[in-house]
Amino acid sequence: MDFRTLGNSGCAVSTLCLGTMTFGAEADEAVSHEQLDRFAAAGGTLIDTADVYSAGVSEEIIGRWFASRPSDVTEPMVLATKGRFPLDGHPNGSGLSTRHLTRALDSSLRRLGLDSVDLYQVHSFDPHTPLEETLRTLDGFIRAGKIGYYGLSNFTGWQLTKIVHLARQLNLAPPVTLQPQYSLIVREIEWEIVPAAIDAGLGLLPWSPLGGGWLSGKYQRDQRPTGATRLGEDPGRGMEAWERRGSERTWTIIEAVQTVAEQRGVSMAEVALSWITARPGVTSTILGARTLEQLETNLRSSDLALTAEETATLEAASDLHATDYPYGALGIEQRSRELVGGR
Repeated sequence: MDFRTLGNSGCAVSTLCLGTMTFGAEADEAVSHEQLDRFAAAGGTLIDTADVYSAGVSEEIIGRWFASRPSDVTEPMVLATKGRFPLDGHPNGSGLSTRHLTRALDSSLRRLGLDSVDLYQVHSFDPHTPLEETLRTLDGFIRAGKIGYYGLSNFTGWQLTKIVHLARQLNLAPPVTLQPQYSLIVREIEWEIVPAAIDAGLGLLPWSPLGGGWLSGKYQRDQRPTGATRLGEDPGRGMEAWERRGSERTWTIIEAVQTVAEQRGVSMAEVALSWITARPGVTSTILGARTLEQLETNLRSSDLALTAEETATLEAASDLHATDYPYGALGIEQRSRELVGGR
């Protein structure tokens, strides 16, 4: 497995990250520990969780894995968790205030059984808390040795840029990563968010790189999902809901992924994951698996390098066909500048 630095930090992480949202919900503790063991054996080093995953159970499962494995297995691991969303209903039980983040981080460390985590991510923007308050809190966590770095998740381009410049202005630690939803199906972030992250030196940690399972080939056109799949159990589930995501564009993308996969003799998941991991600005792609078999398939993507022709096929199928302004051809032309002499 290859390694890249965690955004603008000097911390190296594997280009594939083990996401643990399934731990304690779709994967019991035994399966979760098997996934962690297999990920470590494959050379993976970045583990991503959050306090709200299975209402804290995911962190507890990870904590027991760290406690039960020898140091030569756990020492290479770079552990990331998140805070922002509520685990209870009281008025200060969510957000990015000093009060909530301090309690959220302390609770995460307690569940993990650790004194610190490597990366602490604010799970989403909070319109009610001044960014200066959030930044001073995160900087304080670093100074106290509770976290090594901090990152953002689900921030828009302007929000990301504002927090980066405010950190510089206040001489506080800047963020090192951004964790957005990103896949062949969800490419809108390429218009503003990806350029903003690259400009600020933030590494991308894409979540849902298989589009909630759509890009793995598990769903068929005109066949409403049933059985032991996420949409089979809940067709209206979140952003990947059957009615919401099952557009003609989605099926065109799926067909292109399937074509490339068949030509290369690999799974569709490997193709989709190889594409996202090679995108500009990406540090590590977050894998989310219910079973060990799914994880095994996903890990094989680290050995697949798509050709320029295959990449072009996938990008043509997933093109968002932006209108002329500001993200289409005329808008791009308007912002371009051809230098004399081709320099």
